[in-house]
Amino acid sequence: MAHLADAKALLDNRGHYTGQTFHGVNPLLLVEKIIRERIFESLYWKEQAFGLNAATLLDRAVELTYIGGQYSNQRPTPFLCLIFKLLQLQPSREIILVYLNDPDFKYLRALAAFYIRLTWGATDIYRTLEPLMGDYRKLRVRGMGGWRMSYVDEFIDELLTKERVCDIALPHIKTRAMLEDADELEPRDSLLGSEVESEGESDAQEDEGTSSGDE
Repeated sequence: MAHLADAKALLDNRGHYTGQTFHGVNPLLLVEKIIRERIFESLYWKEQAFGLNAATLLDRAVELTYIGGQYSNQRPTPFLCLIFKLLQLQPSREIILVYLNDPDFKYLRALAAFYIRLTWGATDIYRTLEPLMGDYRKLRVRGMGGWRMSYVDEFIDELLTKERVCDIALPHIKTRAMLEDADELEPRDSLLGSEVESEGESDAQEDEGTSSGDE
C-alpha cells in the first residue's frame, strides 16, 4: 500500500537503513513498532500526512489544536502522526528552529520541541528547550484517559525529565546535573529565583524610599 511504501522510503532494496541516524538508530525506530503500525493505518496519516514535505507539513502543523499520543481505541493523534512524519523528513536544524521560535502557533512549538528531544544531543536539547520554560500558554492534551489541560512550560519540563511523553519512549540523555559536572552546561538560572530577586530589589527600593520620607 502507498502509505506503507512511503514509511519504508528510508530503507534500501535489502531493507537496510542507509540514512542519517539519531542516537545510533534509524529515526523511524524511535517510535515503537506497534505505534508505527497504528500511525500507518490511521485515517489522518493516509489523508493528511502522507506525501508531506517540510513546507507542507508546516501547513498541517499550524492546524493542530491539541497534543498527545494515543486516544480512544489506541488511535494516534495528528500530533503523533506529524512527529513521525518529521522523523521521516529529517528537516534541517534551521527549519526546526523556525518552527520552535514561531510566536503565534504554540502547537507548532510543541511539535518542534518534541522532535528536538527525540533527535538532538543532550547539551543542545537543554540549551534550546529550557528557554521555553517561560512560555505559560495553555495546551490541550488528548490521551487514553480523555482530555486534560497543560501548559507549554509543563510540556517542556516533561520532555526534559520524563521517560515517556505522548506514549513515546524518549531516548536516554544525560541529566542536567551530569552535564554541569562535566562542564558541558552552565548552571541554569531559575526563572522563579530571578522573580524573587527582582521582587527583593523592589522591596528594598520601597524601604529606602520610606526611610527617606521619614527623614
